[in-house]
Amino acid sequence: MINLRPHHLLCTQFYRGNGYSNDFVKNMNYITSKLRADKDIEIKVVYSTDNICAKCPSLVSENMCRTNDKVNEMDLKIVNYFNVEAKPYNYKEITGAINSQMTYDKYLDICDHCQWFGMCASIKLYKEEKREG
Repeated sequence: MINLRPHHLLCTQFYRGNGYSNDFVKNMNYITSKLRADKDIEIKVVYSTDNICAKCPSLVSENMCRTNDKVNEMDLKIVNYFNVEAKPYNYKEITGAINSQMTYDKYLDICDHCQWFGMCASIKLYKEEKREG
């Protein structure tokens, strides 16, 4: 089972092949291809480092990241906005539930400090939603 921290429920949907290092990109490519290929795949939400963090150069120990405060804040916002608990979920169902409740303002609040913010395809999605809504 793939372990994902809450904010990675967004990152995995909109990942486009960029990353912090070659090892990180290989790992992220592997994880996102599994998540996208199997509509019934089960994941486990964890409130700590996960399978994606495992190859991140910012990981300093098993449960500590150089940007811990920032990523914990993003995780907490996902938990609070969408009632995401640390437990197993069907990946498509949990991401679908998040997306159905996502607004542009929530997206900005969660992701505006992320270094990938400008590259993330989700910003385009939420901008279009706001114009149409």
